[in-house]
Amino acid sequence: MKPGAQIVANGVSLRYPHRSVLNGVDLSVAPGEIVALLGPSGCGKSSLLRTIAGLTRATSGTVQVDGQALGGPRSDVALAFQDPCLLPWLSVERNVAFGLTFRRQPHVARADRKERVTRALAAVGLEHARALLPSQLSGGMAQRVALARNLAREPRALLLDEPFGALDEITRADMQQLLIDVIHRTGASALLVTHDIDEALLVADRIVLLGSRGTLAGNWPVDLPHPRQTQIRSLGELRISILQALQNSMKEAA
Repeated sequence: MKPGAQIVANGVSLRYPHRSVLNGVDLSVAPGEIVALLGPSGCGKSSLLRTIAGLTRATSGTVQVDGQALGGPRSDVALAFQDPCLLPWLSVERNVAFGLTFRRQPHVARADRKERVTRALAAVGLEHARALLPSQLSGGMAQRVALARNLAREPRALLLDEPFGALDEITRADMQQLLIDVIHRTGASALLVTHDIDEALLVADRIVLLGSRGTLAGNWPVDLPHPRQTQIRSLGELRISILQALQNSMKEAA
């Protein structure tokens, strides 16, 4: 797998006829870095993610991947949603392989596709489930399949839109650790949109806050080793700082 991609959003604004969503956002994600994007509901987190994925065109500003302007979706930039979006008539193995033959995806020989799928399933611990259908999976297993589908594309950047929000606490903790392991192993760049401050503190190398007015309102490096669950004091101080910035942002927009 190639090294992770350097992603840089520079002055990104997104406006519609009757409202402004993003206003001059500057954001970067380095190879091997997990950046968590927090913010109040409706502030534009998902819009920013879709813009960085090349699915939405910014009104102004630029998004660059390794110094090249983004003109649309790229095969090496993968986007994962809260809903696993598995096709119910396909097995786990075929769901993971889905998309590898799409026109925008670089050609991959059949044997190589099979090898990619096998590696992706191994990475998420689901080699034993390759023949199962989505209806036979738990919520956590379905999320693992969705992550494996993205990994099979061998992305250099992984964009995640609240992918663990619907999971129970134990399964969510397992998926959070899996994400950390995958990024550390592959060196991919990861941008995680979440509404959960604690999730951001446990997973991210850096946390950024998108304010209610669509501008960045805070940036916090998290220089703590994993696992972080026992580092209550340090995490608590960061949590208070982030929560205060979030509350201030919401007051400004009121």
